Amino acid sequence: MTDTIIIAEHRNGTLAPATLEMVTAAQGVRKGSEDTVTVVVIANAPDNFVSEVSVSGVDEVVKVKSDVAEFQPEVYETTLRALIDERKPNIVLLPFSVNSFDYAPSLAAKGKYGFASDVFELKYEGSDLVATREAYGGEVNMEVDFPGKETVVLSIRRNTFKPPNEEASPGISTFEAPAVEPRSEHKKFIEPPKGDVDLSQEEYVLAVGGGIGKQENLEKFFELADLLGVTLGCSRPLADAGWLPKYRQVGQSGSTVSNCKLYVAMGISGATQHLAGMQHVNNIIAINTNPRAPIFEVATYGIHADMHEVVDALRAKLQQ
Repeated sequence: MTDTIIIAEHRNGTLAPATLEMVTAAQGVRKGSEDTVTVVVIANAPDNFVSEVSVSGVDEVVKVKSDVAEFQPEVYETTLRALIDERKPNIVLLPFSVNSFDYAPSLAAKGKYGFASDVFELKYEGSDLVATREAYGGEVNMEVDFPGKETVVLSIRRNTFKPPNEEASPGISTFEAPAVEPRSEHKKFIEPPKGDVDLSQEEYVLAVGGGIGKQENLEKFFELADLLGVTLGCSRPLADAGWLPKYRQVGQSGSTVSNCKLYVAMGISGATQHLAGMQHVNNIIAINTNPRAPIFEVATYGIHADMHEVVDALRAKLQQ
């Protein structure tokens, strides 16, 4: 039997989408009807989030009342250690976020639990839980197992799993948080400046990579994107060079195009770091002069051609 606990994350009274994405991740390692999935809500008003987390796949919602409205790492770590001691779950899932950075490693180390961060795939091989994450700067994927660990703590990459969209009626219970003295005080959130597009929500994306050659060539790709009615994205080298803003980057250190229906990759070789942001898209068109580029291994359709010739031909056709 596999028992999974999911830690809900929220900010300014809003539930993080990653919370429901983890429900799908938990469903993927569910072995049978006896397995359970529990969502834990730690907040000063946990009732406010119960209806949102009551979705298909959730068996129980545990409400934990905290004295503070916003995230405090000491509160989360102490509460979760007590909850794990009581329930002894096999798996604990939390979002890979700045919040979990603050308490997940310490929680796992002090409790001697298994631990892996930024996980984007979960599975069982026999009776062994295996988590997949990137390593060596995104150059390779690493499968991690946890021999001898009864409880494993995993932080899950955002925008990797699609959240369930059906409501459910899970059981509701409460858990009393142990007393703890926070070592820090939350003051306020300072939101980063938002870009004019959100690639994680776009359905059609045209992405350009190093094959573009020089920054001046970007204009015709923006023009093509406008003609097609799609959003322009890019690979990491273009964002690192400052040719396009970071919010247009697709990949591990950029955005995951989780809602994308069609992804067109032009001049992108397909490094592991980039593939992490788009390889789950059902329809991928890759255009590259290198017939052995890794991007072709995940592409639905591949075009061995110069991206500039393709763009010029498409622009001419669409402008007729």
